Amino acid sequence: MTRLRARMPSRRQVLGAVVSLGAPLRAAAQPSWPARPVTVIVPLQPGSASDAAVRIVLEVMEVELGQSFAVKNVLGEAGRVGASLAARAAPDGHTLAALNNAIMTVLPSGASPTPFDPQRDFVPVGGIATIPTFLGVHASVPARTVPEFIAWARTRGGVATYASGGLGSPQHLATELFMVLADVTLRHVSYRGATEAAAELARGAVDSMFISQTLLLPHLGSGTIRLIGFGGARRSPAFPDVPTLAEQGVAGYDYASWIALFAPAATPEPILAALRAALRRALARPGVAERLARSGNEIWPVEAAALAATIRSDAARWRAVMRRTAITLY
Repeated sequence: MTRLRARMPSRRQVLGAVVSLGAPLRAAAQPSWPARPVTVIVPLQPGSASDAAVRIVLEVMEVELGQSFAVKNVLGEAGRVGASLAARAAPDGHTLAALNNAIMTVLPSGASPTPFDPQRDFVPVGGIATIPTFLGVHASVPARTVPEFIAWARTRGGVATYASGGLGSPQHLATELFMVLADVTLRHVSYRGATEAAAELARGAVDSMFISQTLLLPHLGSGTIRLIGFGGARRSPAFPDVPTLAEQGVAGYDYASWIALFAPAATPEPILAALRAALRRALARPGVAERLARSGNEIWPVEAAALAATIRSDAARWRAVMRRTAITLY
């Protein structure tokens, strides 16, 4: 019988085999991303300040990552429909969501359950922008300050009105917070979008509205809308003569809508790291802050951990507001 002697492979051959096997394993573990265009679900009205901010930043991220980003506006139920769709997307980095504070902190604080959990179903990528808001009144309203407006509204016995772009819109939420903190009642008049609401305020169909700079600009020269307060913690650089609501006695008032980028939960960490780095570079690019400002936004380069903390603190505040008032969001 002839015996075949097995030859032991050399050390160099063993190492070569390990290296050649390891390369495809590494490639499988860390696939190239993005491998195809990325869809970003935006549950907000096309043409809104938040929508504009998302498009400005994604345009720069396309350059950073060498792949196209497509915005998909999915409307319905104050953002529930779009957010739910994004939460169910494959966590492969090719479907993301740009969500605002109303969707991530207010909806889940309401009485009706949401089909998604902001902290369980999404992972933060980073902040994009905030949208400052002013309290504006029609020129016919006999008030030039916030205290004068509150006093006048109280004499109206609950029939003084405010406009919004719909249930759960930034204008709606800003006014609900104002009514709780100022102890005043205003009647809600809801329109099909904030642009229509601002036009109706300028026409005198309603008495007041929390209005963004973008919505205000078309009516600024007409003298039909008077700004009496700013919703932020500090005065707006664009209108430094307009005092904040807190300065005028509405203690604790600080409201600005924000928009941020999120990925579905379980998105691999290497993809999240690449996304966060691309967003960081995009926001730091020369001219981006100025473009955001021209669209009525303020740049908000908040990192993922700080964004998660903001969501937790905002949600706690809105739960407290919900306990004091009955807000219908959709």
